[in-house]
Amino acid sequence: MAGTATPMMAQYLALKREAGDCLLFYRMGDFFELFFDDANTASQVLDIALTSRGEHDGKPIPMCGVPVHAAEGYLARLIKAGCRVAIAEQTESPEEARKRGGSKTLVARDIVRFVTAGTLTEEALLEPRRANVLAAVCEVRGVCGLAACDISTGRMELEECAPEALPATLARISASELIAPEGWDGMPAEAIPRPSRDFASDEGEARLKAVHGVATLDGFGQFGRAMLAAAGGLIAYLDHAGRGHLPLLLPPVAQDGATRLAMDAATRASLEVLEAQGGGRAGSLLAAVDRCVTGAGARQLAEDLSAPLTDKAAIVERLALVQWFHADPLLRADVRDVLRHLPDIGRALGRVVAGRGSPRDLGQLRDGLGEARRIRDHLAAKPERPALLDRLLPSLGGHGALTDLLSRALVPSPPTERGQGGFIAEGHDAALDELRLVSSNSRRAIAALESKYRDETGISALKIRHNGVLGYFIEVPARHADALMAPDSGFTHRQTMAGAVRFNSLSLHEEASRIAEAGGHALAAEEAHFEELVGEVVAARQPIAATAAALARIDVSAGQAERAAEGGWCRPEIVAEPCLEIEGGRHPVVEAALAQAGERFVANDCALSTADRLWLIGGPNMGGKSTFLRQNALIVLLAQAGGYVPAARAKVGLVDRLFSRVGASDNLARGRSTFMVEMVETAAILAQATERSFVILDEVGRGTSTYDGLALAWAVVEAVHETNRCRCLFATHYHELSRLAETCDALSLHHVRAREWKGDLVLLHELAEGPADRSYGLAVAKLAGVPKTVVARAKSVLDRLEKGRAQTGGLAAGLGDLPLFAAAAELEEEQCDELRERLQALDVDALTPKAALELLYDLKREASEG
Repeated sequence: MAGTATPMMAQYLALKREAGDCLLFYRMGDFFELFFDDANTASQVLDIALTSRGEHDGKPIPMCGVPVHAAEGYLARLIKAGCRVAIAEQTESPEEARKRGGSKTLVARDIVRFVTAGTLTEEALLEPRRANVLAAVCEVRGVCGLAACDISTGRMELEECAPEALPATLARISASELIAPEGWDGMPAEAIPRPSRDFASDEGEARLKAVHGVATLDGFGQFGRAMLAAAGGLIAYLDHAGRGHLPLLLPPVAQDGATRLAMDAATRASLEVLEAQGGGRAGSLLAAVDRCVTGAGARQLAEDLSAPLTDKAAIVERLALVQWFHADPLLRADVRDVLRHLPDIGRALGRVVAGRGSPRDLGQLRDGLGEARRIRDHLAAKPERPALLDRLLPSLGGHGALTDLLSRALVPSPPTERGQGGFIAEGHDAALDELRLVSSNSRRAIAALESKYRDETGISALKIRHNGVLGYFIEVPARHADALMAPDSGFTHRQTMAGAVRFNSLSLHEEASRIAEAGGHALAAEEAHFEELVGEVVAARQPIAATAAALARIDVSAGQAERAAEGGWCRPEIVAEPCLEIEGGRHPVVEAALAQAGERFVANDCALSTADRLWLIGGPNMGGKSTFLRQNALIVLLAQAGGYVPAARAKVGLVDRLFSRVGASDNLARGRSTFMVEMVETAAILAQATERSFVILDEVGRGTSTYDGLALAWAVVEAVHETNRCRCLFATHYHELSRLAETCDALSLHHVRAREWKGDLVLLHELAEGPADRSYGLAVAKLAGVPKTVVARAKSVLDRLEKGRAQTGGLAAGLGDLPLFAAAAELEEEQCDELRERLQALDVDALTPKAALELLYDLKREASEG
């Protein structure tokens, strides 16, 4: 029971109640200790030893710990495993505790910070090339509000959307951590519940004003009530996590969802925009495109690909800057070389503002801002600059006074820790220099004192040493200790060791006091300078953040130009009319994989227009249908992200929504089979695609029976053609769908080419006009290694099916004698309606044997003639 707990355990339990569901890192000396269930969890995740300490309620207390100096590495593993951690530090020294309450008084501790996936700022805990977004979502009067912030750089965006659009919006944001008001019926499954009172719009508005020190938010933009409510919840959570110390928060930017190309989660996964299907960056579009040389540039590129633009002017501006770098390889190389050596000033700024900065962070800001000015001067000297670059250049300068101050104040390579001092440059502060001189002279005086004592005592092994407990002391081997023990020797015994004895002396005490005093004053002076420099940086946080953003955009543009030059990519033409004209289009990821294997990618053309907006594509599996579909979707995405595309020529009509239903997958955890997932995704496309959308559909209806699947595919094609009227590439194995070309005027037939040569299937990966001449399923099965006996049996079945089709014009004929297809044969009974009616009309009892025989002959003759 709590009443029987020791003072330390009572303190721990009180802090644990405050920590809630977070693991509690309880500081004890040089270790963070964990107890009870926290210890069990941490020991398993971190693979560290689980021990016990004392008892609580009559049971041993499970315990494990991690060293304070290595805590960041352990925190990273815990956060990656989905844990959240509360850090409880000692808030006073043991000496202060003894003064406060006596020798047995427990050192006071308090939770100083909550460490969660979305609140990380430490360099060791963050991926350099990936943004770390914390998001808050809520609903106000039928409108969903979102607030998203990467506190490592301070960028904050607010947005509103309809509830049905929330999943797609969350998929685009891809937050590391999501919070929402507790009790909300629409709360996403992955959200962490927070008090609903934090999500009041008026409180959100007040919090934003307080953070930025303004009386009105009008200067930042217009924000809806749902936006403000979400912002209030986000700031309240950050205040809770930081225990009253907010991180860097830049002025919020209101985002209009209509200015972004909409993609739902299924489309992002299908196109593997930021991550491959198996997880991880390798094999994704981002990995194939990214040639950025800075972490900030890579994060900006990921955002560009995740949220392509729908504004033609903005896209063209980005493309113009890419083209400018593409046209001048020497300039591009120079700029990229400078960028490559730049520190990540955006994240260094975030750590400084959050109160977690180090002298090294200040040094990174000094160096980064100085190099930014160098890049500005270099680019400003170039003629005929793009408009976007001219808008970026002013942000690269304007920090002269700050960089000069940091250059004068800091040593060339500041340390990561400030506790030991040594980061303020000599000459910056004369008083500090004097204190360092006193300390230095005192150390020389101690060396001289050691030599003097050796001469006076004749003990050559005498040494003056120092440790954190005793400070400075004289040490001699035990055999010489008697000479210093005499009352008139001038030495005072302090400690006896196994082989040595330690002493003090008045002279040594005086020198040690001077060193300690001078050193303490020096550390205090350096700490004061550090806080002064931090204050200057915090005051300039917005222009510094603008510099970081400008450098990231330049890195993205130069990197896009480098990728285009490397792969022979072209600048797409962006137009308003709904078209898609691609000459020599390629899939960037597949092409890169083939190049590594020494193989060539077969390029293909695509030409969609108002009059020919729906392509029905047939051909064998492995022939390249899915690749063709995806590569055109990726070309649209890359173009509207403002980059060059893998094609010889590209004309892209602006797309408002991009949909991809390609491949088979299931979601058994939510009770959805492969076919159910397929139908859910297809339903979303049919419900949301507009005339300005681009849709790729592959093998719709494949997951059910032949007749159901064909019927569904037929109806979906008609709906896309007649109702959605969007640009669409539809791949299928159903030859019957080719008849739709007779009734759908904007539909054309195409196929991927293949040939059989000496019994083997040769996939050409080329797209041609017209329907596929036949199915190559058996040839693909043979190519895949299906046993010859199985392929032979399948061919036998296929022959019967095709014979029945040839005789009756229907698929079902010939199936009746194949048990596997008995059910399908029953579906063709309507073809026998006439015969059934004739037989039912017969009066069998009135028929003579001769008349019955003649009737049978008549029926047989009609069947043979039919």
